[in-house]
Amino acid sequence: MLKFLVFATCTLCNSIIVQAHPVESNSINVIEVEEETENVFRDNWNYKLEQSRVPVLSNFIRNHTLPPTSNGTSRLLWELDQEKTTHLPQFVDKALKLLNLKQVAFEIENSVMSRVSCTACRAGAGLLQHYTRVGKSEKEIKKTIYQFCVNLKIQSPRVCEGITELFAGEVIYVLSKVKIGPDEICSFVIGDACGDVYNPYHEWEVMFPPVPKPTIVEQKVPEVNAPTFKVLHLSDTHYDPYYMEGSNADCSEPLCCRLTNGPANSKETAAGKWGDYRKCDSPKITVDNMLQHIQETHPDIDYILWTGDLPPHDIWNQTKEENLKILKDTVKQMSDMFPGAPIFPALGNHESAPVNSFPPPFVDNPDSTISWLYDELDIQWRKWLPSSVSNTVRRGAFYSVLVRPGFRLISLNMNYCNNKNWWLLLNSTDPATELQWFIYELQSAEFNGEKVHVIGHIPPGHSDCLKVWSRNYYAIISRYESTITSQFFGHTHYDEFEVFYDHKDLSRPISIAYVGPSVTPYYDLNPGYRIYYVDGDHDKSTRSVVDHESWTMNLREANLYGYPIWFKLYTARQAFGMDALRPQDWDDLVGKMTNDPKLFELFYKYYYKASPVRPTCDTACKKRILCDLHSGRSHDRKNLCQSIESRIDSTSSTTWREWLYNTISVSMSVLMSIPRFTIQLPKYVLGLG
Repeated sequence: MLKFLVFATCTLCNSIIVQAHPVESNSINVIEVEEETENVFRDNWNYKLEQSRVPVLSNFIRNHTLPPTSNGTSRLLWELDQEKTTHLPQFVDKALKLLNLKQVAFEIENSVMSRVSCTACRAGAGLLQHYTRVGKSEKEIKKTIYQFCVNLKIQSPRVCEGITELFAGEVIYVLSKVKIGPDEICSFVIGDACGDVYNPYHEWEVMFPPVPKPTIVEQKVPEVNAPTFKVLHLSDTHYDPYYMEGSNADCSEPLCCRLTNGPANSKETAAGKWGDYRKCDSPKITVDNMLQHIQETHPDIDYILWTGDLPPHDIWNQTKEENLKILKDTVKQMSDMFPGAPIFPALGNHESAPVNSFPPPFVDNPDSTISWLYDELDIQWRKWLPSSVSNTVRRGAFYSVLVRPGFRLISLNMNYCNNKNWWLLLNSTDPATELQWFIYELQSAEFNGEKVHVIGHIPPGHSDCLKVWSRNYYAIISRYESTITSQFFGHTHYDEFEVFYDHKDLSRPISIAYVGPSVTPYYDLNPGYRIYYVDGDHDKSTRSVVDHESWTMNLREANLYGYPIWFKLYTARQAFGMDALRPQDWDDLVGKMTNDPKLFELFYKYYYKASPVRPTCDTACKKRILCDLHSGRSHDRKNLCQSIESRIDSTSSTTWREWLYNTISVSMSVLMSIPRFTIQLPKYVLGLG
């Protein structure tokens, strides 16, 4: 959001910036950064720690009842189609339209950047660097940002003030320390949309031990009727303690449905009892109801994956104390609701205050350190994790635990790949030595014959993940493909996945990352959660995911009738006609969806958790989503998505008959959603006569 304000501030004065402070040559800038950073921004942590050898999960053999298998065809849930509308920010000021600020705000909020955001980024970074170099104080710069924010009506005065105070100091400090120019900064932060500007200082590679990669064995379908683990995956709760039923849900701020938004002017703009499809987070009553439903419906859960983002989206109004309170309250709630189940958490990007601010260990300034959060995480997570993880949790909020003999779980702090974490501009080289530690843990697991599950928050193929970090992670997954059997992430709020391929042979799928749906409906979504069935304890266990099912509730109906009804939306193998959930099976599904519009429409329905307000998905939307599924490596769509986009283009031509059918289908779904409405159409219109 600060970047949005800076972008808005600087679009007006871009030409002045270029004249006042031309960008220096890349080579000189890089040398200056290297000289300064090598002396200040680094640490020498010894990542070779002794692994925990005591299993967290109790010794038992359980055979859960798996969902029914596929009959070879996928199914369409047409009854879930309802009226589709979209909710976009209401920017009516003519100046904002001329400056394309609406598009910039939308792109920043949705992490889908274009050249518009790139231009704004370069202007903003250039202006801030110019201000710091001409000697303007932090107070003066903050005042300028605030005035532009208010005068251009980018946000309300209180939001402008909060964002300026929370974010400006950190960004100003970082930009004053680096010597690279706006081109390098924005290529680093935004990625593809700003071009691939070469910057040697932010090009680094992890080191692999001199151990040959084991011979690749083709992954087999897990044995039928073998014991399984039943695993709950919760992500992106975004619990809002200040949500208020009846408040304004259509406000002009980043988060609505709160007491401070005032009462709604009409019934249509009022926040519902159980939540809202607009920019509103989860009320306590909804989180409580969901956890109670899970406890009653799934009493046989063996363990829980909890992949972060606990606080709400009021990023202009957050404090460390408030975020810690939400952390403590939600940990207590989870402990009370699931007293017998181990819970394996991962850290989200919203847990810090300000959001996305995760200084690596080399930032030892008492005013900037992140120890206030990591130390409390160690205390709270200790309810489920052994004391042996304390060292790495307090250092970087990552850890490794033995779940069962031969089965390990590694939780990564994905904020060290977050390109909105501006501290990484100081030194992006494997922050907190996390990836090198990750390799050490994986190599030890390989030596011990252990299979590994990886959890985290930001998916490594998402555009929010730094290109250089994602590329190194991709190489690690490729090297240890025989050890890592599944990955689990959150962050996007959608129900999706990412397929990983051999980094030397992009035609061979080797791993799958499951991206779990969000609990929050923010925004245009139904709330949801995921259940996995994992190959359990037996002699030939693969420790891979055997099947998974996604659960949701219809938020519109819950608000209409006064109570939510949680239901199983779909089961992966049955819905998509899959024999198993191996990487090859998911790769085949992406290929089928590229050529089969109805299958993609089914996936798109589940992607939005059957939300009745999901937007229409055009060809560009379809390309983006299928490319995301194909991309475990961020900012590399050229290599990973070219064939998919070509196939979509070749099949996107629509016949008149198809157009007429689709038009009538959409119209019928809207009309039939009106109570007591019936309609008769001639048979020849429907193609039946």
